[in-house]
Amino acid sequence: MKRNYFIFLFLLCFFIACKSKDKQPSGKSENNIDAARNFIRAALDGKFEEARTFMLPDSVNNNYMDVAERSFNNKTQAEKDSFRVSNPIIHNVNEINDSITIITFSNTFKKEKNDLKVLKINNQWLIDLKYLYEDGLDSLPANLIMKDSLK
Repeated sequence: MKRNYFIFLFLLCFFIACKSKDKQPSGKSENNIDAARNFIRAALDGKFEEARTFMLPDSVNNNYMDVAERSFNNKTQAEKDSFRVSNPIIHNVNEINDSITIITFSNTFKKEKNDLKVLKINNQWLIDLKYLYEDGLDSLPANLIMKDSLK
């Protein structure tokens, strides 16, 4: 009787371990476009822990992901559902070199175009969010009029 109980317990633990292992995202993508698509899909679904597995892990990127997660969580349920059923759209793929790609994307819910930088580091494609959030901050708009008050 005890032997059957232990066999049953062993098999139960084995199946639970296998099932939970299958559900964990690998964080690995086959190529630059696959990395962007996986990251965008996870973010649209509100699966920010999964999205982090496709992201370059540094403090700035982690902070940007925290901001995105808080923003998503503050949305209405209708908006969250709209993001979840939307599809990512890849508009442009600009391969800078063999390890840096800029991907322009949007989604079918919010049609706003954004750019993601995808880096190949240690043979793994990872998203660098700094490019999305900081792109263009160091340059002034072309139509900005500067007045010198010291003249």
